[in-house]
This record gives sequence, C-alpha cells and structure tokens, in this order.
Amino acid sequence: MGLVNWLQDFEAAAASRPEDPPWERGARLHPDVARSVQRFQVGEAGDGANLIAKAAGDDAYLAAVRLFVAEEQNHARMLAELLAAAGVPTIAGHWSDTVFVWLRRLLGLRLELMVLLIAEVVALRYYRALRDGTEDPLVTQVADRILADEERHVPFHCHRLRIGFGGLPGPVRAAVFAAWRVLLLGVAATVAADHGPALHRLGVGRLVFVADVLTAFEAALARIRGEEPKPRRRYVPKRARPRGLV
Repeated sequence: MGLVNWLQDFEAAAASRPEDPPWERGARLHPDVARSVQRFQVGEAGDGANLIAKAAGDDAYLAAVRLFVAEEQNHARMLAELLAAAGVPTIAGHWSDTVFVWLRRLLGLRLELMVLLIAEVVALRYYRALRDGTEDPLVTQVADRILADEERHVPFHCHRLRIGFGGLPGPVRAAVFAAWRVLLLGVAATVAADHGPALHRLGVGRLVFVADVLTAFEAALARIRGEEPKPRRRYVPKRARPRGLV
C-alpha cells in the first residue's frame, strides 16, 4: 500500500474501533503476569512527540503517524484499565523503556523506526502469548485487540523503512541488516529473561519466544527488501501450568 492507503487504513480502524470491554467484571492476573503487563503498559504510554516531529514534511505520513501514536496510547490506556480491573497499580517507569526511548531519539527517522520495529515485533509475540495463555475473558479480549493493531503496525513501519533503505547500496544495506539482527537478538533475549516467569505462566518457553520473534523479524526484513514474506508454521504453545491458572 502507498502512504495514502495506510492513512485510510488507520482512519478506518479508528472509525470502527469497538466500545471498551466491560472493565467492571474484573480480571484475574497471576502476579508474574501482572508484573509483566505493568512493564508493557509503560512501554506503550509514550507521547510519540519525537516520532511525530521527525515525520513532518509528508502530510499523509505525518497524519498516519499521529493515528499510529494514538493507537499505541490507547493500548497503554487499555492495559492500565486491565490492571485496575485486576486490582494491580500501574508503574511509573521501567529501565527497558528508558533504554528504548534513548535509542529511538538518538538519530533520525530511519533509526527510530528500526528500533521501533524491534519493539513491535517483540510485542506481536508477547500479546499473542497473553491472548492464548490465559482463560480470563477480559485479559484475552484486551490482548486480542492490541494484537490486531500490532499486526497492522509492523507492515506500516516496513513500508516506510523500505523507502528509507531504497537508496542504499546492497552491501551497505546487508551490513545494516546484520547489525540490526544482532540488536534484535539482544532485545528478544533480554525480554525473554525479564518476562520469563510470565511467559512460563502463559505456556511459552524463553527459547520459543526468542525463536518466534526472530522468525517474525525475518518476515519484516523480507517486506523491507520488497519480497513476499514466506509463510511460517504457527507455534501453538503447550501450557506450562494447568488450564485456568493465569
């Protein structure tokens, strides 16, 4: 899709967004999962001001970025509501979010999108684990809504990065992609370690989580190169705990 099409896609998603889930019915979150959700809630809560400023100059892209930021902020709001429904407070910050923000602000738009894409690919696997690994209806519903947005965000960023990398010579782009993979691997391993107890409760092992993130990242790189991502076998997790424990 072109940027105008992406803008229309975001506008359509905003217009058709369903009403909030019934927060009043409450939710059950195991303490390990609750701590994990707290950290992801912080990561979704940025104002996006730097990304919006760097997107200036292309009206369609700027408008689409504003709607993307609004969706991320809505994720933060829903996660905060979910935590409240489970009787769990939000937290003010987490070191992992601080590092990501610092990296994203370091240089220009292309580097910010490269770091952002890593976060989005990790989020894809995390919210799928959260959706599939619990039987609590409210948790499942919130994770499913966020996952649906993230599945649109990844190709959106890939489209812009394909434009950004279009003028680079092949060897330079290959070297950048190699360094990018190393950074992705480090981030995925860190998230798997930091959120390991929650992933275990959700039925996903650390190594499986990292492998799935790497697979999704390779599909994203294929999009950026202008190739059709190869279909991949979807992993269905074996539960690490009896059903009903979240």
